[in-house]
Amino acid sequence: MSSVKKVVLAYSGGLDTSVILKWLQTTYDCEVVTFTADLGQGEELEPARKKAEMFGIKEIYIEDLREDFVANYVFPMFRANALYEGVYLLGTSIARPLIAKRQIEIAAETGADAVCHGATGKGNDQVRFELGYYALNPDIKVIAPWREWDLTSRTKLIDFAEKHQIPIAKDKRGEAPFSVDANLLHISAEGKEMEDPWTAPGEHVYSRSVSPEAAPDQPTEIEIAFEKGDAVAINGKALSPAALLTELNRLGGDNGIGRLDLVENRFVGMKSRGIYETPGGTVLLAAHRAMESLTLDRGAAHLKDDLMPRYAELIYNGFWFAPEREMLQALIDKSQERVNGTVRLKLYKGNVIVTGRKSEDSLYSLSHVTFEEDSVYDQRDAQGFIKLNALRLRLLNRRNQD
Repeated sequence: MSSVKKVVLAYSGGLDTSVILKWLQTTYDCEVVTFTADLGQGEELEPARKKAEMFGIKEIYIEDLREDFVANYVFPMFRANALYEGVYLLGTSIARPLIAKRQIEIAAETGADAVCHGATGKGNDQVRFELGYYALNPDIKVIAPWREWDLTSRTKLIDFAEKHQIPIAKDKRGEAPFSVDANLLHISAEGKEMEDPWTAPGEHVYSRSVSPEAAPDQPTEIEIAFEKGDAVAINGKALSPAALLTELNRLGGDNGIGRLDLVENRFVGMKSRGIYETPGGTVLLAAHRAMESLTLDRGAAHLKDDLMPRYAELIYNGFWFAPEREMLQALIDKSQERVNGTVRLKLYKGNVIVTGRKSEDSLYSLSHVTFEEDSVYDQRDAQGFIKLNALRLRLLNRRNQD
């Protein structure tokens, strides 16, 4: 790695990545290109530019990737109804492949021979970033400072920052209460007081939702329209993918929806506890499943549900660019060709309640399911159906009796 000439750093402008930037310059004596992505984390990004300039960085990339993020990463994942370990909507996981992809593209544009991330050696993100890097450029050099340097504590980071005159926000001088990751799909909190899975999170942990107890006493009723499995409008108003998720975040957050306290199994082998807020995604998942219930054939729907845990695990573990994920995506997208229509929902004190669904591609046949007299279904046909399905059970019982 001593031969590194230029590196593309995923740069937030915070303490950790600012220390990493200076460490790269002093350790590798290399040129650094900074890349800061706006994925809807809700922070001003221009301060990152000013900090990078302070370090003498000449090539600074700051990009608004919100539409790309939702349209080409979040929405494809939601077509699968992906949940890791049954509950986690993969908010952090799905952002990493896009960041990795842009780093590799910027490396090609600028002639860089290396990329760098700020993920620790204990977590999943190091795996996600680096699997993405190598999938897109197998010859790229990867620098992971947390696995290389001796700055193993917050105190050492701050000492390094002060030594090199790196500005430190006042709230960073003490021990941070928890670590935060945010994008347009979610915000998470991990570490410090969250490390004890018995400790209940205080209300100060949450920033995107009111508590269900404090949510309005009157429900909010909305309608979400779908085309080919993707949400395209709210209450009849067409919205871009990023604008639609932003509005669902507002509606869900105002009604105390989308909070999750999770102990999850990391890919690297340990368990971790995290607090997640995914208000818009929680509403979207309920609406999408309701739309599929009306428009998907039973066999297709059940096959999707069988495959979903594997698909979700691939994303969680960082295999977005792997052929098996792309194969599953092709199957999932095929299933969504007729997932069109509108779902009506009631949002109330942490709950997402489906109250109606309609579609011109509906497979629901009132004439078949009615309790009134009908002329399309002969109930006597069920007798043979039942007997054929019972045949093996009857033979098994007779064998056992003998």
